[in-house]
Amino acid sequence: MAQKNEKGVTGGAPVVTEPGRVRNVVLVGHSGAGKTTLVEALLAAAGTIGRAGSVTEGTTVCDHDPAAVRQQRSVSLACAPLTHRDVKVNLLDTPGYGDFVGELRAGLRAADAALFVVSAVDGMDAATAALWEECAAVDMPRAVAVSRLDHPRADFDEAVALCQRVFGDNVLPLYLPMLGDDGESVAGLMGLITRRVFDYSAGLPAAVREPDPQHLPAIRESRDELIEGIIAESEDETLMDRYLGGEEIDPEVLVTDLETAVARGHFYPVVPVCAETGVGLDALLDGLVAAFPSPLEHDLPAVTGLDGSPRPPLTCDPDGPLVAEVVKTTVDRHVGRVSLVRVFSGTLRPDQVIHVSGHGLAERGHPDHDADERVGHVYSPLGATLREVSACVAGDLCAVTKSGSAETGDTISAKDDPLLIAPWEMPEPLLPVAIVARSRADEDALARNLSRLVAGDPTLRLERNPETHQLVLWCMGEAHADVVLDRLRGGGVELDTEPVRVSLRETFTATARGHGRHVKQSGGHGQYAVCDIEVEPLPRGAGFEFVDRVVGGAVPHNYIPSVEKGVRAQMERGLVAGHPVVDLRVTLVDGKAHSVDSSDAAFQTAGALALRDAAEKGQPTLLEPVDEITVRVADSSVGAIMGDLSGRRGRVLGTEPDPEAEGRTLVRAEVPATELLRYAVELRAMTAGTGTFRRVFARHDPMPAHLADQARKEATTHP
Repeated sequence: MAQKNEKGVTGGAPVVTEPGRVRNVVLVGHSGAGKTTLVEALLAAAGTIGRAGSVTEGTTVCDHDPAAVRQQRSVSLACAPLTHRDVKVNLLDTPGYGDFVGELRAGLRAADAALFVVSAVDGMDAATAALWEECAAVDMPRAVAVSRLDHPRADFDEAVALCQRVFGDNVLPLYLPMLGDDGESVAGLMGLITRRVFDYSAGLPAAVREPDPQHLPAIRESRDELIEGIIAESEDETLMDRYLGGEEIDPEVLVTDLETAVARGHFYPVVPVCAETGVGLDALLDGLVAAFPSPLEHDLPAVTGLDGSPRPPLTCDPDGPLVAEVVKTTVDRHVGRVSLVRVFSGTLRPDQVIHVSGHGLAERGHPDHDADERVGHVYSPLGATLREVSACVAGDLCAVTKSGSAETGDTISAKDDPLLIAPWEMPEPLLPVAIVARSRADEDALARNLSRLVAGDPTLRLERNPETHQLVLWCMGEAHADVVLDRLRGGGVELDTEPVRVSLRETFTATARGHGRHVKQSGGHGQYAVCDIEVEPLPRGAGFEFVDRVVGGAVPHNYIPSVEKGVRAQMERGLVAGHPVVDLRVTLVDGKAHSVDSSDAAFQTAGALALRDAAEKGQPTLLEPVDEITVRVADSSVGAIMGDLSGRRGRVLGTEPDPEAEGRTLVRAEVPATELLRYAVELRAMTAGTGTFRRVFARHDPMPAHLADQARKEATTHP
């Protein structure tokens, strides 16, 4: 990771001292919509970089990750600041593919407004539509950039119509594309409020002129709809009557009302852009600066003391108490740990002593932690480039290094007044991938690299299964898993993957008797123990019971606990396929002892042998874990989902409307865990990326005979 003077970076690091001169904008949209290409073009248009790169060339500022180049799409959040009209705009480029939703969530958390990038060629996916509703629920200001206008199949009017159908009212264009002399390429824009033409034939900046006569009908029709939409959101209640009465409304009044409505999240302008030709880039930059809110206008997250005690609401004040949040943590092999930070209050400076605290997610490898640390340098990040700055004020984004414990989602606050920010919701990783290091040296390297990846990615969960002895990475999907494995291998770890094995259980289905005899003579010291037991199955979840019914002292009282200990040890080792045995009552009914040669160890061995003998005579079976799952899907997908669950040996428990989203349904079912190993991938395919599910263990049920036989065979392969 270069720190200064990276090739292609021509602008200095933008530094601001006032939160009002900052705009934090997250770019969202489906994979392939052109978000990263647009960011690169905006950076070039603002003079921050010399020229825009391309992912295929591996030269982009935002997609510097080798995994992004290999997958030909963004795989991580990138911050790209630029300066326009003396305002710093932090562009947060997010991946569009569903596997990287954790990066998207981080970008939404750090931003004050969202720019939805919609392709004029491919439209949008259902996940983008769902994200619009999510932003609406928190009143996040939004705008739309219709991209890829230079494509032969581009259709701006259809893209706008689609946005209006999906996003709802008040989604209206501020400009219309203007075709060039060839009648096919987009050479400029027609401004609807100003009724001016912006001609990009000679490049940026656009030449502004009066429209040609053939442009006027299109401008007039769309302008009327736009003005009515703006006036409907105006605080001036007389404006609509004046407009309907034929009065010409001053464009400056319209622009002011437009900017207010956008900042409040009530109006959503559409701007056509073409990253390749530069059409609309300056208009979009003007809109981001003028209409999107500054951090001073955005609600800040709630804070508490480390003990959970309430604290007063934060204000975006550079002179206030330091409160910041780690948006994302990465580990660079040259620089070390790099944390992208959003400062909500106060000012973060180099060499400042801070307190780092985090909410624990122990099940994902993120335990609670608190530590005082000294910040190293403070940087303005531009993709992989770090440009040193003297401070980062409230409302701004920066990168810090040498924070040894900072993880994604952690709170940075003052040492003498440590605080905690309420965490944002992160999805549960539900695709397991079992990995195996190729050598002992690789095991050590794997442990080091995994700890770094887990610290930076809260959607990654690490599990060492004590029963199957597998190291399992829980990922969001196949693409996420590919990136994680690429990064591990890029860190010098040689590893392989193997099929994930589900932890099973064993039990008895019928009563059986067992005889255990351990008689051994060696070196003049004998071992003697005999015991007889009865084994009875218990209801699911009942656990284990040991009953002593020995009469006449056939087994001395002091050796009865030894029999139980031997039985328990054998239950842990398994009987038919090496899985723990559960739900049994074992009754000791008889036995024999020797006055000299009997011992605790001998009766432990006899107890284990008795249980194994009972298994050979009885009817042991395998139990598989069953999970209760809740699937959240669009109403139109309910039938397909229920049919698919039945095909997975599932039992549908019921459906109900989703209380959080209209037009969606919750499907509850019980499904064997072995049928859910790839459900995260298959559900996404069935629902075009919009379906989600949660799972929780319910119980163990008997496994079908043919699957039990297969599991027994596999046990011989993986003892």
